[in-house]
Amino acid sequence: MSKVTTELLLERAVPRSTRLRKIENLNLSKLQLKTGDLDPRLFSRLRHLQNLDLSDNLLDKLPANLSLPDLRVLNCSNNQLEDVTVLKQFPLLEELNYENNVYLTTNDDYKVMFLLQNLRLLNGKDVTKLANHVRVVNSRELTSKVTAHWERHFRSQLPEKYSAEHVKFLRKKFLKSAQTQVIYGPSSLSEFTRWRVKMIAEELLASMLGQEENTNPETQERVEDNEEETTENPREVGDDDIAQVTLVPSKRRGTHSTAGSVSKRPRSQCNTEEEMVLSPRKSGHSQDEPTPDRPRASNQQTKVAEETHRNGEQPPKGQSHGRSSQLTEEQKSQEQDKRVLTITPVKNLEDKEVISLEPLHFLQCHSKGNSREDFKTQLWSCVFEPPLDSGARKDPVVSTSRTMATCGGESVCLIDCETGIVLKKYKVPAEEFFTVAWTTLTMVTNDGRKKKHNILAAAGRRGIVKLIHVSADFCYGEIKAHKKPIATACFSPSCETHLFTASYDKRIGLWDIGVPDCDYNFKASQLMVLEVASIPLRIALVPSCPDQFLLAGCEEGCFAWDIRLDKPQKSRPFEVAFQFPNDKGEATASHRVDGLAFLNKDVVVSKSSKTGSIYLWSWSQSFEAQGKSCQRTRPALILAELEWSTTDLPYLTLSTCPAAESVFCGDEKGSVWMYNLSKHSSAWRASKGKRSESRIAPTQILEWPELRANGELLTEVLINNVVTDPTFTYLIALTGVNIAAVWKKT
Repeated sequence: MSKVTTELLLERAVPRSTRLRKIENLNLSKLQLKTGDLDPRLFSRLRHLQNLDLSDNLLDKLPANLSLPDLRVLNCSNNQLEDVTVLKQFPLLEELNYENNVYLTTNDDYKVMFLLQNLRLLNGKDVTKLANHVRVVNSRELTSKVTAHWERHFRSQLPEKYSAEHVKFLRKKFLKSAQTQVIYGPSSLSEFTRWRVKMIAEELLASMLGQEENTNPETQERVEDNEEETTENPREVGDDDIAQVTLVPSKRRGTHSTAGSVSKRPRSQCNTEEEMVLSPRKSGHSQDEPTPDRPRASNQQTKVAEETHRNGEQPPKGQSHGRSSQLTEEQKSQEQDKRVLTITPVKNLEDKEVISLEPLHFLQCHSKGNSREDFKTQLWSCVFEPPLDSGARKDPVVSTSRTMATCGGESVCLIDCETGIVLKKYKVPAEEFFTVAWTTLTMVTNDGRKKKHNILAAAGRRGIVKLIHVSADFCYGEIKAHKKPIATACFSPSCETHLFTASYDKRIGLWDIGVPDCDYNFKASQLMVLEVASIPLRIALVPSCPDQFLLAGCEEGCFAWDIRLDKPQKSRPFEVAFQFPNDKGEATASHRVDGLAFLNKDVVVSKSSKTGSIYLWSWSQSFEAQGKSCQRTRPALILAELEWSTTDLPYLTLSTCPAAESVFCGDEKGSVWMYNLSKHSSAWRASKGKRSESRIAPTQILEWPELRANGELLTEVLINNVVTDPTFTYLIALTGVNIAAVWKKT
């Protein structure tokens, strides 16, 4: 990795310069730079710098004190930036580009337009008019609403004489209330609205109370964030480096006894020789590409952060012992009685016994730089390895595996759910993996025999699909599928070599990945491109006809495509867009659908068109209705509505377990909402699609236990994804705090 030095700055100046203070244009792109490489003391000498190119690096943020008073043009595209408020240090900035920073959203666009008064071009587009609207009209309306909220609900609570303690209490109450109650603009800009409301409320309080309040709330937020951040440790992590996560008895409503301590998880003891680095000749991944960390044998355990061992089981070799291993026999017996976490039902609609789930492991195995302090890496996808026999491939419930593949950050991990051991780890520095998918290929060995092997496809921010032969610990190839990140991917159940990839470039590609020969030579080809009006987030092949139709949930709607290969068109528009009710009960086809799965061969489960609910609808009846009309936009025939969290946070996706007729979805509080719909599904069949009159409450809610890392409680846990194996033996929750939680049904 290149370090930024005086010599480097002089060399990369355009044109080359002999003095830092004379540099006006500087190109620092494609140097693998990280945030720590940008030394503010060195950059402060670039007093006349006007154009800075930091594109194609590894920056997750910019230092807050770069001191570039004359900067006019900044290019930060193709990095990993997570925050834009630091850009206010460049008040003269006129042109800004941060495309392909996947963590930045439209909300961040509005923030920079407000903060940078001179901004004209953002990501190559003229935003002059929109920026003026944000600074003037938007600010005026929000100020009016915040002031009215104060006058209506809080002015009467402020006496003529007030103490500092009373002001502190009132301030906290008002800020929280304003951010919750003041609503303006579309829901997609709710984050920006809350950010501005807090800022305006702070300013209002400062003027009303005559105190020097901090009118820059994002500064406080940044400080709080920085207190939680730790410097990545580039060295390998050993047992002494593993943070101890302790599971303490939960005090949350309705939770019975919780699991005992979470013992230290074994981190992989693989050294440099044991790490499987992706082959440069055929490797390449889009987002966070996995460089397979490769233990040479399956008994070489990858160390993971912390895990809960079941009922006093002897930890596998190489794992460090946790609190339970240090207890007396009597204490162990008491602990074992408390290990099962009984999930409390919100409403027991079916009047059945509550499912009992035992917490097995809480794994921290996707850390950046193997840092034990990393509780920020987002985990996105989890898929169980399919059985190798062909019969089970067609009916996965016949046989199931306890091995799962998970992805997040730079890594893809293969984990044994029962033991919590990370069997293999594939890692690609500077990648961020968003999706993994399994297929089973019949390969020919050197002696001409045919043998089935499971192949794992992983993709992410870089738009490249990595193909990994898991049993051989080898990433044998890559497909440069898209120029922008791949959000999700899945294999066709009817053709083992057909892979669908959905990308931020607003395209869904169908690829034939081919079958590698004994030397791992293979040929991949693109069979089809499905055109999407907005970014596709989730895709699902229709189970009753997986080689004919594909369904996708997108940033702006839910669409279906005809994917039959006997048709000549290689590039295809959507066949139908489905409409759903919005918060006002009006039908709309323009809404974010960030959760999508099939409950059975006909019933679709989707979420996000309406706050606090998940819809179940009939694919066949909705699509057949489309066939009776020439219109491409048709209402979805809704069978039922599931009650869910009222959060407006996006991308908390759902999953289904068809064998158990169940739906699962996590929320912003670390809880897993579980719906057993066996009773309702039979009623839908009997009523031929008649909609349930009332919303269906969750059968039960699995609440997040109180986990402590280094003595500190882990809070604000987002459940990004919830997955079960086909037989509902294990339940996996992937979080936004770098923890994969494993429960087992007892």
